[in-house]
Amino acid sequence: MAATIAWVSDGEQAKPRRRRGRRRGRRRAQRAAGPPVDNSEHTTAETGEPAANGTPDDKPTPTPKAQPKQHKPRPRRAPDRLRTVHETSAGGLVIDGIDGPKDTQLAALIGRVDRRGRMLWSLPKGHIELGETAEQTAIREVAEETGIQGSVLAALGSIDYWFVTEGRRVHKTVHHYLMRFLGGELSDDDVEVTEVAWVPLHELPSRLAYADERRLAEVADELIDKLHADGPGALPPLPRSAPRRRPQTHSHARNHRRDDSAQPQPRRRTNGCGQGP
Repeated sequence: MAATIAWVSDGEQAKPRRRRGRRRGRRRAQRAAGPPVDNSEHTTAETGEPAANGTPDDKPTPTPKAQPKQHKPRPRRAPDRLRTVHETSAGGLVIDGIDGPKDTQLAALIGRVDRRGRMLWSLPKGHIELGETAEQTAIREVAEETGIQGSVLAALGSIDYWFVTEGRRVHKTVHHYLMRFLGGELSDDDVEVTEVAWVPLHELPSRLAYADERRLAEVADELIDKLHADGPGALPPLPRSAPRRRPQTHSHARNHRRDDSAQPQPRRRTNGCGQGP
């Protein structure tokens, strides 16, 4: 029996079956790997330069700079606390001719040279020693720093101030008195005094270096007016002053020339510094 042969045109020929399983696996792998990389947009490995078809904005990622090491601040050392000490002194404004006209009255002042070389005029004064009252200290300090003798008539007032010296914080109080000149002559033998002088009473505001002492001079002027008008009884009574029971810490060493055996000299006055005629 003869075989039957069927002719099929090219358009009707059966096409081969696609292998969908492999393509699906490739697509899944591409999705997992991300979008395809265009090597033309990156720098070449040989030269390190951008490819010809790259854009100007495509630059290599800069390497992050190392951050500077931060140092923790060291805790500040607490400042040493200064020891506070309290000191008390006394002094006086000695007036010669206090019972006479004001234009003839003179006041005894001491002068010291400061660090700038200026002469500073002030009232004589010093520390209250053990067993002394403020009035006794004023008489003694006036004698030591000026060489003259005086007696206390009335209190002028007190001045207090603070300063730091030798690692200590010092609170100092100075009591001042109006004093009558009794005798002696001016002398600058004290090591802490540069000059001593008799100054007219009306020149005290311009001669005294410190404002507090200039105010004391104004109080003295008022008290002298009361003394002339109504006598010694018109002066205010002296404040109570008990002898000091404990020694005090002085802010600086004192080296006075003391002569306890010296007797008050006859009344004598010199209008200047040093020994009189």
